[in-house]
Amino acid sequence: MAKLNTFKNSAGTAAGKKTKNTTLSYQKRAKTTKSFDQINFSEGQRKALKILGLFLLLLAGLFTVAFVSYLFTWKADQSYISSTNGGWSTLFKTTEEIHDEQVDLPIVENKLGKFGALLANQFIYEWFGVASFLFILILFVTGYKFLYKRSILPMWKTWVYSLIAIILLSITFGFIQDFIADTPHILEGKFGFWTNQILKSQIGQVGTAGLLIFLVLTALVLIYNYDLRLSFRSNKNEDLEDDELLEEDEPSIDGNTINKIRSNKQNEVASHTYSYPEASEEVEEEEELTEEEKELSMSMPLQVNTPKPTNNNVQHQAGQEIEFSIEPPTPQPKASEVAEEPSLIVEQPIVEKPISANDLVEKFGEYDPKLDLSGYQYPTLDLLKEYGSGKITINQQELEGNKNRIVETLRNYSIEIEHIKATIGPTVTLYEIIPKPGVRISKIKNLEDDIALSLAALGIRIIAPMPGKGTIGIEVPSSTPEMVSMRSILATEKYQKTDMDLPIALGKTISNEVYIADLAKMPHLLVAGATGQGKSVGINAILTSLLYKKHPAELKFVLVDPKKVELSLFKKIERHFLAKLPNEDEAIITDTKNVVNTLNSLCIEMDQRYDLLKNAQVRNLKEYNAKFINRRLNPEEGHRFLPFIVLIIDEFADLIMTAGKEVETPIARLAQLARAIGIHLVIATQRPSVNIITGTIKANFPARLAFRVLSKTDSRTILDSGGADQLIGRGDMLLSTGSDLIRIQCAFVDTPEVDQISDFIGGQRGYPSAHLLPEYVGESGEGGASSDFDMDSRDSMFEEAARLIVMHQQGSTSLIQRKLKLGYNRAGRIIDQLEAAGIVGPFEGSKAREVLYPDEYSLEQYLETLR
Repeated sequence: MAKLNTFKNSAGTAAGKKTKNTTLSYQKRAKTTKSFDQINFSEGQRKALKILGLFLLLLAGLFTVAFVSYLFTWKADQSYISSTNGGWSTLFKTTEEIHDEQVDLPIVENKLGKFGALLANQFIYEWFGVASFLFILILFVTGYKFLYKRSILPMWKTWVYSLIAIILLSITFGFIQDFIADTPHILEGKFGFWTNQILKSQIGQVGTAGLLIFLVLTALVLIYNYDLRLSFRSNKNEDLEDDELLEEDEPSIDGNTINKIRSNKQNEVASHTYSYPEASEEVEEEEELTEEEKELSMSMPLQVNTPKPTNNNVQHQAGQEIEFSIEPPTPQPKASEVAEEPSLIVEQPIVEKPISANDLVEKFGEYDPKLDLSGYQYPTLDLLKEYGSGKITINQQELEGNKNRIVETLRNYSIEIEHIKATIGPTVTLYEIIPKPGVRISKIKNLEDDIALSLAALGIRIIAPMPGKGTIGIEVPSSTPEMVSMRSILATEKYQKTDMDLPIALGKTISNEVYIADLAKMPHLLVAGATGQGKSVGINAILTSLLYKKHPAELKFVLVDPKKVELSLFKKIERHFLAKLPNEDEAIITDTKNVVNTLNSLCIEMDQRYDLLKNAQVRNLKEYNAKFINRRLNPEEGHRFLPFIVLIIDEFADLIMTAGKEVETPIARLAQLARAIGIHLVIATQRPSVNIITGTIKANFPARLAFRVLSKTDSRTILDSGGADQLIGRGDMLLSTGSDLIRIQCAFVDTPEVDQISDFIGGQRGYPSAHLLPEYVGESGEGGASSDFDMDSRDSMFEEAARLIVMHQQGSTSLIQRKLKLGYNRAGRIIDQLEAAGIVGPFEGSKAREVLYPDEYSLEQYLETLR
């Protein structure tokens, strides 16, 4: 009896249909290699494969003729070969040349001539005997696959199983050969003969027989999962394979037992099954009941008003009409007897119990989005350099001198101080003073330039008062600043054990504490600063800290680089972390037109994600993914695991100058709405003017990161307050999170370090392509698949997907994904290509696309025109 499967992981089906039996092994390993059908071949490669397939089919035919003929002509063929000492050297010689060397040369009778005789003798006599016929199967299956892109049998399994069978059959026939007449090695070949001779000399004939039985049974168990149990059944139960029936102690089966068995079987099958796109090997089995179980299930219906069972009931499914059957009338009673009411037999519909999310998690575990790249290795700290010692050097003489000059300057203006203390940072020292009662804070604030003059230092910044403290802070740059390396930041326990969704390690504060912010809670970041003040290093620090913490399945970057050189190093991680538009060659966007299309595509992605959140009845991406991981969402309804998307624009001013509202409008939409669905923006500019950083942009970017600027006006434009003009440069920056300003020394990561990180990630196995964003078609019709789709660059599964769509008359991405075992991105790309080719209609929201071809015949005629 075929096993009853209750769940499949890649596509949900009801009981009684084909289902994919997902074993627990998929939780432990990912499918590390792509199947032959998933490889994207070029046009030239496809032609070469067809030629190779045709050649293999021809070769299979020649092998067949030679081998079959050899079975009848082996005596003459062997005589010819023995007369020519092997024969291969005479393959290309003429008959006259051969007769000059050998006068009495036997005639070759093989139907394939000398080549057929030599070939068949080599395989059958010299090697594996009649088991060599399996080589014909290997050649035919492989050639057919290459030529027609269809599988008669699984190609790789055919190779493995056939080679195993060739070896086992040759050895087995060699063992049997000793018990029959003495004949040449036609049956087993020399391989089987000598292998048996060696085995018999070592372990004897009985040992060889036992070893052969062990090898054959092992092959059956590994290939077919053969059941080796010996079952002894009575005549009554000899055809029943249900273990529950075999274990019954009672000699007969009553109605309660059968109902119990049927109930157990029904509870094992779920009426609603959820599918999840795992990268695991799946085995297909049919879900069916044996004929005996069907007869048993139909012979014991639920009875009403009578204890006797009948065989007149037909099993109903939920939602179908119930037919009532009436027993035949009993013999005519006597007049004195009262006629009894006919008994009514009703069979209740079977209500299948759906599998709950807890049952799925308990049985199959949580969905793991990292399983596709389970072997992915995070970058190591060895790729980063250590700049400096990482320790703060205290210059006591400098501290005392600065303290005395601050106190003296304030006394010159009749300002007395009660207390002063210093906090030493990597590049700036903070002096906190507490003035005596009656001193006005504004008076100290106005002495900022005078204190800077007395200290002879650049970038004096007075914080009056300091938030949360009853002190006034004076920030003074150190004479010997210490460089903060990215390695020292990422190696800290604070970063290693953080539970932030998108942790960005920015650097160290004035108190020498590591500062890590969560981009997911900011939720967007505006970066500005003059040229050469560390803005590009800051962006590299953000990207590096995210790459060290997140898996490719959890995070995708959309990189916009109008200068074309700043972010080019990250091109190597395209198949791991980058996202792009379909049919785009470059993942890092440098053209303004592509920037506009990408931003609008992100708006489409945002709307689609909000629809998914609405259907899942959750409020944000974190809740949605948690629900999906716990298998509480059905992928057949379009649900999928949603990674974070971080959009980074390196030079925003250039885009505003060239595109204006076309860029500002989608950015404003994303900044206003994209927080909840995991799309976050990091926008950088070196021109912090009001026509670049407009009110709309500022209103939706509460987190601002300011490097040194040249004027107080620019500082107010970025931070809505001064201070950025008093920074000292070289990574010195101010972070505004809405309430207060935090001075941070940015962690330094150099270009060679970024290059090494990109090489480390890019050298690993990645996804087939970059993460594909939704198609966007502008008002002019540009930017979409329908305008620039090239049929020569279509997917290798294009035609097979087209036939599948037309056969089912349902144009949906999930159908292609489920039936062809493809990932969501590739299935979406194929459905876009089908739309561009005119096979399916446009996207219609939650409805399936319209199929424009009524049958496969008309489709094949159309596909012929595309070839």
